[in-house]
This record gives sequence, structure tokens and C-alpha cells, in this order.
Amino acid sequence: MKHIYTLVLTSIFLTACGGDKQTSVEDIIASKDLAQIRQKKTELDAKVQEISAQLKQLEKEIKTLDPQEKIPLITTFQAKETQFDHYVELQGNVSTKQNVVITAEYGGMLSKIYVKEGQRVRKGQTLAKIDDGGLTQQLAQVKIQADLAKTTFERQKRLWDQKIGSEIQYLQAKSTYESQEQMVSQLQQQVGKTLVSAPFSGTIDDVITDEGTVVAPGQSQLFRIVNLNDMYIETDVPERYVADIVPGKEVQVNFPVLGKDVEAKVRQAGNFINPANRTFKVEVAFPNKDIAIKPNLTAKLKINDYSSAKAILIPQSIISENAKGEQYVYTITNKQGEKAKVKRTIITTGKTQGDAIEVLSGITNGDEIIDEGARSVKDGQDVKILDLETSND
Repeated sequence: MKHIYTLVLTSIFLTACGGDKQTSVEDIIASKDLAQIRQKKTELDAKVQEISAQLKQLEKEIKTLDPQEKIPLITTFQAKETQFDHYVELQGNVSTKQNVVITAEYGGMLSKIYVKEGQRVRKGQTLAKIDDGGLTQQLAQVKIQADLAKTTFERQKRLWDQKIGSEIQYLQAKSTYESQEQMVSQLQQQVGKTLVSAPFSGTIDDVITDEGTVVAPGQSQLFRIVNLNDMYIETDVPERYVADIVPGKEVQVNFPVLGKDVEAKVRQAGNFINPANRTFKVEVAFPNKDIAIKPNLTAKLKINDYSSAKAILIPQSIISENAKGEQYVYTITNKQGEKAKVKRTIITTGKTQGDAIEVLSGITNGDEIIDEGARSVKDGQDVKILDLETSND
């Protein structure tokens, strides 16, 4: 209706502008007479105000005489069952269980370092050598004594098997041999501690101690080794999700610093609720094929805690609440063409995702719900459904 009034107003305005046969607007403009131009503008402004007032009177009278003009215009949408996946948004840090600082197991001078920072190493590879202070020579001597004890024992055993000699001689030879073997084993273990080996395959992230430094067992830090293949994200999840977030749940991971998104799954959900903040730990494993993701990197997580294959979603903006605290929306009934009646429908809602919320009861698949105009209608009122496609054309 407003478009019609605008067209009428424009038409009258143009008529008024061209109605003066003696002096047209074009002629006045061509005259370049400022006073005459201002006078003409004042006359036209007065005519516009007069016409506008008349149009308002006509519009008011039309609404009084035509009942159809009082019917609210609305738009509707049809409730449809759809897949709904709800996600809990959290923040976590990247970790790896294979990120350790290697310390010395033997005291002495760090005589040789075989690796450098950034070098990839395999499990068991020798990284450095600590001077053993003559332990190797001592081991060689003990081995000679062990070999002699073994030979003596084997001969004494053959004699004893033939019932030659005394039992005490046999037992002494056996005891001496076993004692020497234990000494060899102990010294081999001590010598083994002078060789610093990689506990797992990974990358030397930091060479902490220089060659020639005297190191102490269990105190001196030598290397940091990291494996970036087996990475995971650890986060704290509120206890209310303890029954919903379980191993295998899908997770959308975003690394803001890298601008990277990956798909992952929950690897482990903790069984212990932290009494201080009422949360439990969750681990999310993810691929790191390009080794771009580093330990302690911040990650944003969206963990799927609820899914429904036949969910009905509606905009939160159309939901109202009555004095009893009940939520409701307006649907339409008795639809005949573009005319229908309004029905207030009480609903119960569930989880939200963005601007949408799931309706658990009150609305069924196919119901037509009022969208635009939902705040200006009443239960039982007649309405006119506006066809948005037609109106946009």
C-alpha cells in the first residue's frame, strides 16, 4: 500500500511541477534567478505537504472501511526433521607423552656428543659418551677371571660327575664361577650407563650440555628429545558432560596460530573428577604428518556431545515465554490460500547451536511456524501469509 501512495505522491508532484504553463521549473532554472528559484521551491514544498496530509487521511479511511487492511502480514517456514550435531566448545593444549629431558646415569666427563639439534634419531641410538674412568679396562680383567672360573668349574663338574674329587671342591668352583659372572654383569651395566641412548625415536630438540662438562648421575640434563608423531590435545571438560563425552566422539580441532583445522576423535576420557574445578581430563589424538604442530600449542576444540538424526530446529528469536515460564511459538491452522489462523503452541526445547535451538516436543515434522511477525500476532487471530518470493519479485 505504501508503494502505491508513493507512486501517487510522485505523480501529483510531477503534475504540479509541470502544471504551470506560464513558467515551468525548467524555465526558472534556466533563468539562473536565485530568488525566483527559491520561491518556486517554497511553493512546491507547500504542495507536497498538503498532498502528504491528504494521503494520510485517505489511508486512515481505507483501513477503517476495509477489514482486510487490519490483518497482519506474516511469513512462515515449515518444520523439517534434520541431522543435528551439538558441540561443546573448549580450549586445550597440545602435548606428547614422548617429550623428555635425558639426564646422565653415570658420573664423569661428557667426552663425546654424537648428535646435534634438529637431528632425527632412532630408538636405542647412541647420543653421547661419558668417560668411564677406567671401567672398561676393569671389565676386561673381570671377564678374564670369569673365563678362568668357568673353565675350572667345567673341569670340576666333569670330575664330580665321575665321582672323582670332593663335593666341596665342586661347590667352590661353581660359586666362584657364578660370582665372577655377576661381577661381569654388574660392570657391563655400569659401562652401559656411560653410553647415553635415545629412549624412543624422535628429534633432538635441544643439546643442553657441552662436551667436556663433568656430569652427575640423575642431575645433569643432557638432551631434550621429542617425538611429534604421537601428539594429543589435553583439555578439561565440565563434569555435566561426563556421560556424553566418551572415547570415539568426533572432535573438530582448530589451531588459531596456524590457521589449520583437523578432524579428530576423543582417545581417552578421564574417570576422575577434579574437586577443585569439577572437571575431568580428555585426550584427543590427531594426525601430525607434516610435523607442523608443536607441544604446548593452543587449540580450540568442538567436541560432539549430542546428535539427533531427526531433530527439528527453529530460530531462538521467535520463541516467547508466558507467565508460567513455558516457552511457546505461533503456528498456523485453517490455512486457505494466503489466509490462516494463529495458534499458540507450547514447546520444550533442548540444546542450542548458534542461532538455532532444537524443539523436543510441541512441534512435529511439517508444522508451519510463524517467522516474521511472530511478535505482533495473538492466539486465534486471522493473518495473511506473505509470499516472500513473490514480494521480492
